[in-house]
Amino acid sequence: MTAAEIYLKTRLNERQSSGTYRTLKPENDLIDFCSNDYLGFARSATLKSNIEQEVQNHPHSFNGSTGSRLLSGNLQYAEDLEKTIAVYHQYQAGLLFNSGYDANLGLLSSLAQRGDTIILDELIHASAIDGARLSYANRYSFKHNDTESLEAKLKLAKGNCYVVIESVYSMDGDTPPLLDILHITEKYGANLIVDEAHAVGLYPAGLVAGLGLQKRIFASIVTFGKALGGHGAIVLGSEILRQYLINFARPFIYTTAASFHQLASVKMAYQLLNSAEQEVIDLKNNIKLFKEQITSKGTYPLLNSDSPIQCIVLGSNDKARGMANTLQNKGLDVRAILSPTVAAGTERIRICLHSFNTSDDIIKLTDTINQFINAR
Repeated sequence: MTAAEIYLKTRLNERQSSGTYRTLKPENDLIDFCSNDYLGFARSATLKSNIEQEVQNHPHSFNGSTGSRLLSGNLQYAEDLEKTIAVYHQYQAGLLFNSGYDANLGLLSSLAQRGDTIILDELIHASAIDGARLSYANRYSFKHNDTESLEAKLKLAKGNCYVVIESVYSMDGDTPPLLDILHITEKYGANLIVDEAHAVGLYPAGLVAGLGLQKRIFASIVTFGKALGGHGAIVLGSEILRQYLINFARPFIYTTAASFHQLASVKMAYQLLNSAEQEVIDLKNNIKLFKEQITSKGTYPLLNSDSPIQCIVLGSNDKARGMANTLQNKGLDVRAILSPTVAAGTERIRICLHSFNTSDDIIKLTDTINQFINAR
């Protein structure tokens, strides 16, 4: 092996010995309690048919986009879709990115400059952390959902300041005190950015729109790979922000644009979302049923969450894997979230609830969890 391969092998061996080695798993026939398909759009026969019809309605569309949007890959269809999505979420404008990761990376790496400040919730998604790292800005993190900690960091801020939070956190499933955080950021003249990746679905247009705060938010990120059942993302904000990102966001400038089929999938998903009232009701009822049936507390607490993401903290990789294996052996697809993905001591199982989960499935899930915990 080369010196480089020896280094790679050493790092992998460290992961294996610490129990944090990651592997890919193929699809399975277990009952889905791990995917982000909150409203069932990814498996929707109706959505699939609507996408196929939309593609057929545009017989001259290409299989691929042929290039970046600044060269040959831009379509009027894409620009119209951006306007449609911006209107749906009640923002002035939006710019499509190929993934939520790309959106956060492009926004945060290009926005703040040397002498500016980015302040992140300590549990913010890795894509926001990476975007902030690529900027030349001063960076701080504040304690999760802690407004006093945020204010302490705001007092240290220099230049233009950007505060970045999620409206539903991907690993804890909880929601921040959005109004309180907004009041504090406005008090210090900072700009609030909200990642809505896991909120759309539970809140059809996102939590920001649900509270009517769009005009006070600098930017929101909406992804299409969760409740919308597709792929890609959009950064929503002002028209000035859109033009800035077109000119300075490297993950937008230097990548092949989304194909027509991907754009059509997003457009049809939004159309389906307009008539998904029953799916949203079913999702909320399933969240309520799960929380009523679970008895986890004390040593192995159920984290406080009203979202589809429900987590039970086991406190070690071995215990988290043990519960996940027990559930999978019962035909329930629940995955362990291990350190270093989460902090050591907060290892957990992460349960994702969906509109299509049946009451019997959820009761089987909660009974199995309760039995596992009571036997410890």
